[in-house]
Amino acid sequence: MKIKSILKPVVFTVSAVALSTAFVACEEKGPMEEAGERIDETVEEATDN
Repeated sequence: MKIKSILKPVVFTVSAVALSTAFVACEEKGPMEEAGERIDETVEEATDN
């Protein structure tokens, strides 16, 4: 029983750190994301006319 009581907060902490890292890592736009946004803008402009 002692292992379960120790394991639960450890799993929670590891999960929280992993999610935080994922959100921070996604802040910067990569070249493919920027290219996709430019394509989206071009398509929107073309359909507006």
